[in-house]
Amino acid sequence: MKDIRRNVRIMFIVLVIFICNKFFLRPYVIKNDFPEFLNVFVLSFPNLCEAIVGGLLITNIGLLGKQRFLKTSSNITENHVYLFAVLVTGLYVLLQEFKIHNLGGNNVYDPFDILFSIIGLIIVSFILLYFKPVISIQKK
Repeated sequence: MKDIRRNVRIMFIVLVIFICNKFFLRPYVIKNDFPEFLNVFVLSFPNLCEAIVGGLLITNIGLLGKQRFLKTSSNITENHVYLFAVLVTGLYVLLQEFKIHNLGGNNVYDPFDILFSIIGLIIVSFILLYFKPVISIQKK
């Protein structure tokens, strides 16, 4: 369970950074005269956060489901869960950006949003491959 908690801590940190960006940094950058790349960053950064949080959330759900419902002899490994989580998250965020669904709110097509979503998916992939979260069955 410590791996799930670590994922939740990472998600919490990303959400705090997202909130700081949305309510403090973004209004300040938009109101003042900053270089264009900084405007692009503060406007597209939420897509990166969405990909990271979504990927870790789906990973946690997948790991809990694997531990609870699948036997240990199952052919489904943690790597399968990671791959599934990143693919589902990628489908969700990219289809949202291409306006195929509107579950995340009213989006305006922006290629930078797609770029930041892809960067977020790459980051969550590295997080999963680096930490390799698992749920071990603890005997009492």
